[in-house]
Amino acid sequence: MSLKEIKKVGFILRPNSPNILSIYREVKEKFEKRGMEVLLSDLSKDIEGFHRMCQEVDLLISLGGDGTLLSLVRKSYGYDKPILGINAGNLGFLADTPIDLVDELLDRLIIGDYRIDNRMLIAGYINKIKFYAFNDVVVSRPTISHMVKIDASIDNDWFNTYRGDGLIISTPTGSTAYNLSLGGPIMYPLSKVFIMTPVAPHSLTQRPLVVPSDFTINLTSPDELVIIVDGQENYILKDGEKLVIKGAKMSAKLLHNREHSYFKVLREKLSWGDE
Repeated sequence: MSLKEIKKVGFILRPNSPNILSIYREVKEKFEKRGMEVLLSDLSKDIEGFHRMCQEVDLLISLGGDGTLLSLVRKSYGYDKPILGINAGNLGFLADTPIDLVDELLDRLIIGDYRIDNRMLIAGYINKIKFYAFNDVVVSRPTISHMVKIDASIDNDWFNTYRGDGLIISTPTGSTAYNLSLGGPIMYPLSKVFIMTPVAPHSLTQRPLVVPSDFTINLTSPDELVIIVDGQENYILKDGEKLVIKGAKMSAKLLHNREHSYFKVLREKLSWGDE
């Protein structure tokens, strides 16, 4: 996929960051010098203004870190707009364009020299509540003193009961987040799979499981559970309720420099290989 022309872009900024406005002004000037109109919205204070911005722009931009980009992906779901992550700190897995490379990237955008990667999201349902996750859905115990029981089925076929601290259902993008710290596998981000990784399982036979994203995962429990979405949104799953996990119909479209290498990011973030 490529964009015909980028006339208008929309920014959201990392919240509670004292120097982010000065960085934004610097980056905004770079876009405006190339004839692009720049809009800014505050996701935490003006959700209606944010949705108007999503309708108007050709490209959405998060300025901050991976958490800022995660929030933008979820909140902009349905608008099908490409998203660029500009990193205002250290190199991130998602927000991977540093400030000092914005000029080069913009010059490439103008001539169409870039790529857009399509990454899957999770669509989750609890009764009438619907949510989306770009990294993961964590099913957790509400208190540290209580082990939980989670019954899991795939396409209505029961296959396992997890006992322990909880369960993570991760996307390939989220495989390098909480999933990785628990020993789950790293998946190439353009894969279309769920990764189901138990958290501190009571049995040593419980292991991570990779499931194609066209399956439906159903989770129930006699215990009250906390459902944490991308580490940013919380829901409660009560006894008698069901958490349904599916692959979302629309993907997240992340814009990158054409030479962007996921494996290079892995080497740098995880300190792989020789110097």
